[in-house]
Amino acid sequence: MYTLNEIRKASDGILFDDTFDLEAALRERNPEILGLEGLKAKGKVVYDDGFYVLDYDLTYTITLPSSRSLEPVQRSEQLMVEEVFIESQDVSAKKDLVEEDLVIILEDPVIDLKESILDNILLNIPLKVLTPDEEANEELPSGKDWQIISQAQYEELKEKNKEAENPFAALSNLFDDENQ
Repeated sequence: MYTLNEIRKASDGILFDDTFDLEAALRERNPEILGLEGLKAKGKVVYDDGFYVLDYDLTYTITLPSSRSLEPVQRSEQLMVEEVFIESQDVSAKKDLVEEDLVIILEDPVIDLKESILDNILLNIPLKVLTPDEEANEELPSGKDWQIISQAQYEELKEKNKEAENPFAALSNLFDDENQ
């Protein structure tokens, strides 16, 4: 956590290269996360003309459940994070940036690096997580009287059903016999 006074006083900004243990805090915010290891952030926070810029490289290994089988899957991730903050009293002067969501408004006189890390990890959790075997095998799970199909297979099936449900489908070949 860095105070705004501390950041303003450091003319070249404040450099950091730290490791963190935020697994418990992350799992509290998202219980589906199975594990977090090797969390490291390297970068700096600097004050520049009314803006506080937090810029860092984030690396970690996260364990998530497979979206098909719920088997644990470890993923190594690297993110480049850049966040720009302004103090709440400067909102009216930089209203256009606030309206476009290009800056984050600081309510407290601190920038919390841990909160930024947690938010960015959560924002970058992929929707599709597969084990290496699941990635290699394109066959989707199925069971008695059910199966999972891909979006492309669904669209194809929907089109076939649309043609079959058409009340005029039986008449489509009506005039073919006369032309022969």
